[in-house]
Amino acid sequence: MRKQPKRTMKYTYLLYFLLLGLLVSSCVSTKQLTYLQEDNTTKNDSLASVRKEQEPYRLQIDDLLSIRVKALDQETVGAIFNPIGEGNLNASNEERLYYDGFAVDRHGNIRIPTIGDFPVLGKTVDEIRVELEELLLKDYFKAESNVFVTVKLAGIRYTINGEIGSPGSQIIYRNQATLMEAIANSGDITVTGDRTDVIIIRQYPLGQKVHHIDLTSIDAMDSPYYNLRPNDLILINPLPQKSLGTGTTGLQSLTTVLAIFSGIATTILLFTRL
Repeated sequence: MRKQPKRTMKYTYLLYFLLLGLLVSSCVSTKQLTYLQEDNTTKNDSLASVRKEQEPYRLQIDDLLSIRVKALDQETVGAIFNPIGEGNLNASNEERLYYDGFAVDRHGNIRIPTIGDFPVLGKTVDEIRVELEELLLKDYFKAESNVFVTVKLAGIRYTINGEIGSPGSQIIYRNQATLMEAIANSGDITVTGDRTDVIIIRQYPLGQKVHHIDLTSIDAMDSPYYNLRPNDLILINPLPQKSLGTGTTGLQSLTTVLAIFSGIATTILLFTRL
């Protein structure tokens, strides 16, 4: 009968160590939550390395183009392109942009009234602009018409899912955008989201490729996948702490662990007294 208290103390100490380990492993650390961290060798206020200029984006299937043409004979221009009016590139007119823009079909062409199919797959917007200007001056206008062509991507469309504030498809109406901007635009990664292994599924002419980027490191800004491309799919996987279900902060984890400890300790005491 005297050995029971000692045995109970051994069980209690063992339980303490187990729950302490669970508490430590279940907390999400500050290092896991901080974006673009510098290493210890980087001096404060040091200039970041100048990133290499990225190659211009080359059009893929399902991209959407906004093409506007201005000339002295604006009626002929309107008959060919029916350009979107100024100031309509906003959320309330997104549906009109979809119908009036020029989508790249599965054959790599855009279909323009009067002109017909125009190949654009694998070309940059600047290359398309030059080719359109040459075609219009050759077949439809004279040099005196002052033809001016503008070709742009109709926003950068991306889809983001997983541990993010506002999952879903989004559009950034800019020529360039970064992964950090996409995340900020979608409500930021949740506390239980894994910032060290963000997955980007990107389209290429021969198919899709999966890329990984660690957003907790400053080196992420030098990654070729840091800048968004149209139709990127961004996936934020959960941290292991979420599956444990013990809480995301130290206080939440401590509360859960104390509740578990109290229940187990009460059970052990009841059995030892029998």
